[in-house]
Amino acid sequence: MNNTMEYKGYIGSVEFSEEDGVFFGSVQGIRSLITYEGTNAKELVGDFHGAIDDYLEACAKKGAQPEIPYKGSLNVRFRNKENHRRAAIYALRHNQSLNSFIEEAVEEKLAAVKA
Repeated sequence: MNNTMEYKGYIGSVEFSEEDGVFFGSVQGIRSLITYEGTNAKELVGDFHGAIDDYLEACAKKGAQPEIPYKGSLNVRFRNKENHRRAAIYALRHNQSLNSFIEEAVEEKLAAVKA
């Protein structure tokens, strides 16, 4: 079972409330809060698509640019300060920026997983 879905480049979470007997979720990777729900998979997907379409339509009416999910920048926080220090030193010794080192490490990890 997959706990995400995608539509027009937007990623939505999939959760279930046993208490309410409803599937629900929200769009990930943007600041705007876009939510949806359904009592079954078909309703959930339909409401997700409708929520994205409504968001894009509202942005167009306002003349605003819709937020783009996962646009390529993020702030990384290390739980272990020593890992931060070691990564920075590694990058310096290999004549690269810390950003390029982290991107390279992520690419290597994802290549092993085949997302």
